[in-house]
Amino acid sequence: MQADQINAMKSGDKQKVETLRFILAQIKNKEIDKKTELTDEETVGILRKQVKELQESIDAFKTGGRTDLVAQSEAQKNIARSYLPAEMSDEELKSMVQRILEANKELIARDPKAIIGVCMKELRSKADPSRIMKIINTLTSH
Repeated sequence: MQADQINAMKSGDKQKVETLRFILAQIKNKEIDKKTELTDEETVGILRKQVKELQESIDAFKTGGRTDLVAQSEAQKNIARSYLPAEMSDEELKSMVQRILEANKELIARDPKAIIGVCMKELRSKADPSRIMKIINTLTSH
């Protein structure tokens, strides 16, 4: 990301420079709080959080009729999303959740909501948490 920031500065892409600067600052702040370098999974978490916040901003701007800010936020979201690893498909995610459910039947019998934590821990870096929750809900509601 830092190399891309330098390249964007050289090419005069202000939008990309600002977006990358902000994301890198978020990562650096988290490293300062943690007092060590972040793992890849933690960095992906920060990127996902930024994408989610930008999407919320886009929704608010659309509601407010601010098309200029919608376009700007969309561009920032696309830049941030380009650094995220590809998410697994719904079918892959569903089979992973089913595997986790099968492996944790005793835990589910004791505490049905505990499976959410297990799934999130294992799958958070592979898919958006909202997608994971949707699949858990569809599989456990039967």
